[in-house]
Amino acid sequence: MTTGHSAPSAEKTRIASTMGKAKIFSEAMPFIRDYSGETVVIKYGGSAMVDEALRNSFAGDVALLSLVGIRPVIVHGGGPQITKAMGQAGVEPQWVEGLRVTDEATIRVVQTTLAGEINPDIVRLLAGHGVKSAGVTGFDGGLFTARQRDKKLGFVGEVSRVDPEIVTGMLDNHMVPVVAPLARGEDGEVYNLNADTAAGELARALGAKKLVYLTDVEGLYRDLGDQDSLIQKLSVVELKSLLDSGSISAGMLPKLASCADALENGVGHAHILDGRVQHSLLLEIFTPEGIGTMIQRVLDV
Repeated sequence: MTTGHSAPSAEKTRIASTMGKAKIFSEAMPFIRDYSGETVVIKYGGSAMVDEALRNSFAGDVALLSLVGIRPVIVHGGGPQITKAMGQAGVEPQWVEGLRVTDEATIRVVQTTLAGEINPDIVRLLAGHGVKSAGVTGFDGGLFTARQRDKKLGFVGEVSRVDPEIVTGMLDNHMVPVVAPLARGEDGEVYNLNADTAAGELARALGAKKLVYLTDVEGLYRDLGDQDSLIQKLSVVELKSLLDSGSISAGMLPKLASCADALENGVGHAHILDGRVQHSLLLEIFTPEGIGTMIQRVLDV
């Protein structure tokens, strides 16, 4: 029996696919207009740093953000690489409340790994996607000054001052800064900074429109054991309530505390995204649905 309809031709299928792509660009246009010229600070870490497909997806996303006039700033972590390097150096890792205990042997490994290996590797990755970028550490231009956070943590710093001049200069020259979270201490020592906290402090100093954390989870959950409890959107007040509840994992605490502080000091929005999803940055910034968890000062009515 015939239906009176012919099977779709290859040409019709191609046109439909092309129209779908055009629709995507059309839907992205309002977001491109809104964010062009704005600064977006991205904490880059987790699987997105080690999986080759995700690395290239991330670099492509940064290239596109730059191309449409957005000003990305990358603050990178390097926990797994540091742990591996410590093992090779015979240094045993220790942790307190999600923060790495950093003695003299550890800080030497941390500095070499962050500034000498990971940072230039990211710059090379971005260059391969046509992105003009340069690596800096918190030492450069006095970007980060730190004081010792806690004696029991050793050379783990707490940011006491941010001078973003070197970063703003790079942005004004259409370069993407790639920042290693190291700082010179007020006492002249080298300090390791939590990359999540460093990203939040830098976003605050730059007056960033967005602060984005790429993680290895879908976002923030109300119940860690319930995959259906993903929070798509919440206010700073709700975030602080969650932080006070004691239900947040140690690894997520620095991210969320930094989000709250940044939003209360002028940053537009903060996002917890799944860096294991290719093009997660583009999906969050250029689509109305977004992905992950968005945090804002006050929820839209």
